[in-house]
Amino acid sequence: MVDMKANPYFLSDEDIAWVEDTIAGMTDEEKVGQLFFQLTSSQEESYLKELMEKYHLGGCRYNGMPGARVLEQNRILQKYAKVPLIIACNTEAGGDGACSDGVNIGSGIKIGATGSAQYAHDLGRMANEQAAAIGCNMAFAPVCDIHYNWQNEEIISRGFGNDPERVAAMSRAYLDGAHTIPGFACAAKHFPGNGQDYRDAHMANNINEFDHDQWMSTYGMVYKTLIDGGLDAIMGGHIMLPKYMRSVKPGITDDEMLPATLCPEIMTGLLRDELGFNGMVVTDASHMVGMTDRMKRRDMLPAAINAGCDMFLFFNDPDEDFQTMLDAYKTGVISQARMTEALERILALKAHMGLNKKAKEELVPDPEALPAVLGDPSYKKTAEAISREALTLVKYKDQGVLPLDPKKTRRVMIVYVKGADGPMAALAAMAMGGGKRKSPAEELRDRLIEKGFDAFIYESPLEKIKKQIAAGEAPSLNLYFAGKNAIADFVSQMDLVITLCDVANGHPAFGMSKGGGEIPWYVFEVPVVAISVNLPTMLADIPAVRTYINAYDSKSYTLDALVDALTTGPEAFHGKDPIDSFCGLWDTRI
Repeated sequence: MVDMKANPYFLSDEDIAWVEDTIAGMTDEEKVGQLFFQLTSSQEESYLKELMEKYHLGGCRYNGMPGARVLEQNRILQKYAKVPLIIACNTEAGGDGACSDGVNIGSGIKIGATGSAQYAHDLGRMANEQAAAIGCNMAFAPVCDIHYNWQNEEIISRGFGNDPERVAAMSRAYLDGAHTIPGFACAAKHFPGNGQDYRDAHMANNINEFDHDQWMSTYGMVYKTLIDGGLDAIMGGHIMLPKYMRSVKPGITDDEMLPATLCPEIMTGLLRDELGFNGMVVTDASHMVGMTDRMKRRDMLPAAINAGCDMFLFFNDPDEDFQTMLDAYKTGVISQARMTEALERILALKAHMGLNKKAKEELVPDPEALPAVLGDPSYKKTAEAISREALTLVKYKDQGVLPLDPKKTRRVMIVYVKGADGPMAALAAMAMGGGKRKSPAEELRDRLIEKGFDAFIYESPLEKIKKQIAAGEAPSLNLYFAGKNAIADFVSQMDLVITLCDVANGHPAFGMSKGGGEIPWYVFEVPVVAISVNLPTMLADIPAVRTYINAYDSKSYTLDALVDALTTGPEAFHGKDPIDSFCGLWDTRI
């Protein structure tokens, strides 16, 4: 039996009676439906009606769209829900994780760089005020992973950094901020903790190598801080804990290792029994390879529930997955006791959120109030302050380069460095709406020109060849392989170079060093200031640069703050490196 009067539910006898009576009145299909969190694929009322009436869902999430459309979708979902829905969003960094016109407040790593738990509290409150205004009632946040491996890109920008104490304090502050909103819940992620394996659980296995004592003093401490603070829910990550498993299950073989979401020793033994978590647990997305590569899907679904997860995130095929879970319940693979326990946690959370006491029309706010929330000027003001305070001067060996001054270094060449376009690049571009926004390099150039600099963007030999091909001309490969200039001629074109790195995944897509200026081989020939507006680990790829800055993103107000700091001097960079931006490599410091 779940203690519904204890943390995090604190239910009254009346609320407990609602939970018990609701479960008692459910059909088998309705019980199974409560276990599922589904991603909506349409906003048509007929589709959403079928989703609720056929599958009896316990929770929903959705893809990005304007707030007014989300609000209307959520109104329809709640209209047809027999039991009120949990509707979740990814407000890790701001209201833009709830709707496309929401306001970004600041990523975890930016807030980590400020060192301010108050900003983390602001993030939790402001992001989720926007979410609540469109009818969402749960954040899949905070991201309380700890960044130990510089090559881990899955959570590097999403978490608060590499210091467990900072991660705990800021995650708790986010939770407290979200809890200022009546009826709003948080699901912290990704238990038992990401940040050690360089691999992404969406595409491969992910391993946390800490033993029990190491884990308890780091990740365990973070989660215990949140649990003691009234954490409502936890998202289980598809992450293995092999050293822990060998200590609690001697003789376990490598083939028997499972991710946490399928492992009772982790989800029940460690999370429930040792940490004392009494709240609801939802799996991370069930299409992720870190989960799907361990067993057949028909075994995986009930295994997640039996491991201790209460809700299962996303159907593959709705009919197939629903029937698989229903069959597992009817045949006893999922026991009556385990089903009741999961349902008690799900419904107790809904009662804790006050959903059981609201009329259907009260579950989603009035759309007329939405513009005032999304347009709250305090959100943008806070985002701008975070951008200023987060700017981090990681490496500064060429003393005197800053501040930039057009009297000293008027001609500034901007070398725009991007990563290789992977298979998701086109899809991401479509998801962003295919807008015509200028590139960060163009925006930086324009801002420098306004400050009196003669700034221009470097065109590489490869770009020149592409233009020749596009114009129907025979490409001159000598531009690439033999188009080298005398050093004096090269440096005569500029007084300073800004290497602007905008790499979202992997490594910079440099050409060869022959005949090109993409790679800053010339750091002793002309002053070079390297700036990353994306991944903060670019020093691993350009270790020779002697001045390196992390700005963390290329939002317009971030670039405003960046240019102001560049032209003010090193004292304007207030951020403290929240990770090891030197990437654990000695040569990045020379």
